[in-house]
Amino acid sequence: MSLHAATVHVIYDFICPWCWIGEEHLERALAASNFATDRQVVFLPYQLNPDMPVQGMDRKTYRSGKFGSWARSQAMDAQVTHAGKAIGLQFAYERVEKTPNTLAAHRLVWREQQAGSDAAFLVKAIFKAYFGEGRDIGDLKVLADIAAEAGLDREAIVDFLNTDEGTAEVLKLEAMTKASGVRSVPSIQIADDVISGAQPVEVMTRILRRNQAA
Repeated sequence: MSLHAATVHVIYDFICPWCWIGEEHLERALAASNFATDRQVVFLPYQLNPDMPVQGMDRKTYRSGKFGSWARSQAMDAQVTHAGKAIGLQFAYERVEKTPNTLAAHRLVWREQQAGSDAAFLVKAIFKAYFGEGRDIGDLKVLADIAAEAGLDREAIVDFLNTDEGTAEVLKLEAMTKASGVRSVPSIQIADDVISGAQPVEVMTRILRRNQAA
């Protein structure tokens, strides 16, 4: 994948809590470093569960199977909740009933970026809706509500989501990220630098400043 030094690429998925934390760290690092780009942050999709049924799965059932037990899943949730609280992100796992299919949410972000808009506001809104409010972001009506609350035209969003528009493009972008060697998220790419995981703000700031001076 060819990257321009002035562009920050964020590879992420909406069911990854560390991606929400990493996005918040990046936002703070961009402000701290005065990174002179057109403030261009491009979000690239990476579905952690590409085979998830369209309707999603009961979260307790899914997580218990994936991690061996519900108790282990809850311990992991507690860890990330603590990390989020330290930077003002409120996780409400007790309200999350489903692990959703995230393709439609990625399509929605793709649509906004295709229009030339900064999609960070929409990404943040979807993360908050899922992790902070327990909403089913795999449900098209819920996604349309979230988009409308974020200031987008709900009717236009409904029309878009009820088509397959953007599906092939999102899957192609996902294939590109995997072909470039990405195996986990969040992964933030700035020119030749790759920040893996939700690294501290100071680490991101240092890398941004280094690229600023290049």
